[in-house]
Amino acid sequence: MKHLKLRLLLLSLASGLLFSLAWPEKGVPVLLFIAFVPLLRMEELISSNREKFNRFSVFFWSYPGFFLWNLLTTWWIVNSTGQGAAMAVLLNAMFMSIVFAFFSGTKRRLNSRPAGYLALVCYWVMFEYLHLNWDLNWPWLNLGNGFASYSHWVQWYEYTGAFGGTVWVLVANVMIFSILNGEMVNRHFTILLTILLPIAFSYLLYYTYKEKAWPVNAVIVQPNIDPYSEQYVLPPQQVLGRIMSIAGTALDSSTNILVTPESALQQEMWENELETFESIKLARQIITKYPGLNIILGGTTFYAFRPDEKIPHTARKFTQEDRWYNRYNAAIMVNSHPQIQTYHKSKLTPGVEILPSYNGFKWLEKYAIDLGGIVGSLGTDSVRKVLQVVSMPPVAACICYESIFGEFFAEFVRNGAQVMCIITNDGWWGNTAGHRQHFSFAHLRAIETRRSILRSANTGISAVIDQRGDAHQQTKYWVPAVIKTTVNANDKITFYTAHGDYIAFWLSWLGGLLYLGSLGVWVMRKRI
Repeated sequence: MKHLKLRLLLLSLASGLLFSLAWPEKGVPVLLFIAFVPLLRMEELISSNREKFNRFSVFFWSYPGFFLWNLLTTWWIVNSTGQGAAMAVLLNAMFMSIVFAFFSGTKRRLNSRPAGYLALVCYWVMFEYLHLNWDLNWPWLNLGNGFASYSHWVQWYEYTGAFGGTVWVLVANVMIFSILNGEMVNRHFTILLTILLPIAFSYLLYYTYKEKAWPVNAVIVQPNIDPYSEQYVLPPQQVLGRIMSIAGTALDSSTNILVTPESALQQEMWENELETFESIKLARQIITKYPGLNIILGGTTFYAFRPDEKIPHTARKFTQEDRWYNRYNAAIMVNSHPQIQTYHKSKLTPGVEILPSYNGFKWLEKYAIDLGGIVGSLGTDSVRKVLQVVSMPPVAACICYESIFGEFFAEFVRNGAQVMCIITNDGWWGNTAGHRQHFSFAHLRAIETRRSILRSANTGISAVIDQRGDAHQQTKYWVPAVIKTTVNANDKITFYTAHGDYIAFWLSWLGGLLYLGSLGVWVMRKRI
């Protein structure tokens, strides 16, 4: 028994290591196609020795592998918050182990390998879908993201989104495990069909895709403001002055848009009276010089609710007044239009920007992780806003963490955005894999929507990403920089943009039916 347990542990850890070695931005994604194989072997050993194990054994023995994967790929969170890193690694590994245990239970109750492996695909997709759509979202390790640094392999994401990659990985693992178990014939044909054919199709799409000429002249600024020692200390006017001194070398009368990073302006700006703040006045002065320019500024804003307005659950009460207000992580558009436009970040970072704040859970606000700026649950927008611009095609700004969410990102495009911006501040994690992984995920968003992306990061990586997902003019980390570029707008809607995460939706329904069916079979057997 001791030898068997050691074998189970080694198999679990082998999977964790394979996942880690496959992960962006320096991983080899082909390893994803075999990463589940040791875990599947571990599950089979437990199932075939059921008398030696209890119903929770698959959960306990899969946990070390999933923990290792989470630890080796997302340890860098500790640079911003040790508490957040521990929670992310421990909880996400637990969720993955629960999913794997549910698959094992379904396979056992149905007494069918094919049905069990179908359940694995459905349950894992359900888990990833949940991780995109609940408040404690953490889709960083969704399997489809594993090809972010090899975007030439997944050009077909324009049809499937990243969930196509998740299904690809899971099906390939089941196929390869079945081949190793001697359960499948025509091995070479199977591998060709499941792995090489999608890659070949992707390269065909890559080399045949041509951007339509629709030029937009842009300037992207990377001001390199230290988020720990400068960002929340320097006067906003000084920060904006630094941004404009860097941008000034590239701006001219032909520039359509200037993009600055997330949270560039840290001033208590009330949206009820934005025009009164010095930072906005300075931006207006720049527009006077360049009337055809559109400026996207990242900042913190507040909004005081009128007595007749509905008060959202994220609102906070003024300490000395019977009034309520919201705080936002915002993208601010300044141009020659008379009204300043704002978009509020709506996919919030768990533990930093969002905590349960409904009745009965408001007390959790005091445990929010403080990264030096606004703390606790923020307000959001219910609509993915396309910003009104002058002298250029419609544009939208996606803020930081939002760029991991494929269907969410596609909503901006569905609403009319023909050029996309990503504004972010990745300096919290230091010069680790964290900011490089985050950058690589943007390649997938460009492919899914076939939109050019202007990415402005406070400390790097800033870049231009074209409609095939190729990055150009990448800046170095922790170096002030400016990018002057011309990108093409696009008004075509991809299949994925139009239909969103349809794969996850339907597989989640199928997974629910499989689970209910397995429970029904189990109940019937109990009655016999």
